[in-house]
Amino acid sequence: MNEYLAAAISGVVEGITEFLPISSTGHLIVTSELLRFDTQGAFEIIIQLGAVLSVVWFYRQQLLRQAREVRTNTGTRRFWLGVLLAFLPAALVGFLLGDLISQYLFKPTVVASSLIVGGVVMWLVESRPQRSEAVSVEQVRPMQALTIGVIQLLALVPGVSRSASTIIGGMLTGLSRPAATEFSFYLSMPTLGAASLYSLLKHRDEVATQGWGVVAIGLVVSFIVALLAIGWLLRYISRHDFKGFAVYRVFAGIAILLFFHFRGN
Repeated sequence: MNEYLAAAISGVVEGITEFLPISSTGHLIVTSELLRFDTQGAFEIIIQLGAVLSVVWFYRQQLLRQAREVRTNTGTRRFWLGVLLAFLPAALVGFLLGDLISQYLFKPTVVASSLIVGGVVMWLVESRPQRSEAVSVEQVRPMQALTIGVIQLLALVPGVSRSASTIIGGMLTGLSRPAATEFSFYLSMPTLGAASLYSLLKHRDEVATQGWGVVAIGLVVSFIVALLAIGWLLRYISRHDFKGFAVYRVFAGIAILLFFHFRGN
């Protein structure tokens, strides 16, 4: 397949799956195999960065407002303190153990198992009575934010999904479904942004090797599609729960197990 088309398709997959609670890692592994196109290394980092930039653009007006009032508004300062607290656990553990995780856990069986288990957990959480203490991100307390950050550590296991762990973690700590989803989006800015920039520095030589045109197409497509996915998810969860995603995760995990089983035979 033409590498530019493969890059565009990979960008679509990343853009759709990065912020939906269904694991971009698992979908990119299968996409890479089907297209015979290597999405690992610098290319995956670049298209992930495109998704991060889409969040910044989506919330640009709120971010500008918060920047203007951060010195005078205690609520804004408390909110960003919460985002920082939620970011720190993954930043520390990811920095210390990131290479080991990539070496030992980045396997199709791990991804598929994580998808299935995560789907079951998501269904169980959604089946519980929902009692929301916070209905907006500005109401998130520091301890809630830190707890979400600790739960986000589960997403270091491929297939768990960063968005799934933070959204479900938010709901378990008392956030409403929309507030947990929006907090997950805000948390993605430092979490994915720092991870992308750090990884890009490590793999910067690979960008030129893969080709600037190919990388640019993946980046732009990921940005556009992720921007659409964010808006769609916020509209969706205003009327629905996450049980549909839970079912999808289970079937996707089974499909990945079968895919690599028959591919290996």
